[in-house]
Amino acid sequence: MKYIAIDLGLKRIGLAYSAHKDLATPLKAVERKNRDQASRDVKKVIDEWNVDAVVVGIPMGGSSEDEMRRRVAHFMNLVAFEGEIFFQDESNSSIEAESMMRGEIKYIRDGRIDSISAMIILQRFLTKKPKDI
Repeated sequence: MKYIAIDLGLKRIGLAYSAHKDLATPLKAVERKNRDQASRDVKKVIDEWNVDAVVVGIPMGGSSEDEMRRRVAHFMNLVAFEGEIFFQDESNSSIEAESMMRGEIKYIRDGRIDSISAMIILQRFLTKKPKDI
């Protein structure tokens, strides 16, 4: 199966791709001007990579989980993705991504950290997913 992971943010949307059971690669992040433009841009990436399923990072177990699930569902409706959508806990993925970039271009906000965060979310999903998915 081919997966795209999404780290949905208000300014940027981090993206990562995997066609292998244990390898995820960050893609160029989508700059978010408004939700319609962002959903179109994400849909283009999904179509370009011929994706079977989307993995979306959300903070699980906290007070904002239900609200984030609602926002993600609304955004994915705008994307009009027909495949399966999975949720993965994104807790500390941005901190982990920043730590990976430490000493690099850490403070440049061009979406690299967002897409590395999406890559971490996708790696977590691939590690824990049942073999039949």
